[in-house]
Amino acid sequence: MATNSRIRAVERATGRSWDEWLEYLSRIGAPEMTHHEIASAVLGELDGKVDNLGWWAQSTAVAYEQYIGRRIPGQRPDGTFQTSVSKSTTLGMEALMKAWTDFAAGNADVEALVEGEVRVSGTENRITWRAKAREGESVIVISEPKKGGTASLVVQHIGSPTPERNDEVKATWREIVGRFVAGL
Repeated sequence: MATNSRIRAVERATGRSWDEWLEYLSRIGAPEMTHHEIASAVLGELDGKVDNLGWWAQSTAVAYEQYIGRRIPGQRPDGTFQTSVSKSTTLGMEALMKAWTDFAAGNADVEALVEGEVRVSGTENRITWRAKAREGESVIVISEPKKGGTASLVVQHIGSPTPERNDEVKATWREIVGRFVAGL
């Protein structure tokens, strides 16, 4: 059985031991349920008991699916893989996305990973840069505000077909984001 390193965090955040979660999930028939069904059931259990309700419901469901061997770390419900890289900066959210957009438009490494039109959209809570990746995958770059008027850049690479490809793109994005932040 694969385990998730977030089990202890789930226990701390939810106030339930992993054994208690396993008993509850077994009782509701979770092994036969979809990811969405498990997360929805956990959502109902945690409602009013935790901050970031959706996050902890998803984390609990993923940890359980990894525990029973349904998926391995980084694997999504559809069988593909997702990875992310993030860095804090001293820039504000809008300035950070403008800097990223300018950097990405002329960067050969970014251009080697993505294709087609880039879409940028945003709210007061985040600005998102989206692109299709060359291997049928997708890339989402998010500028999220932090305390003190600064922002973090989060790159998510979604849909890698194998864990090896996932590791490869994570290393590539880590290097690209490191160069980007160093140049700010």
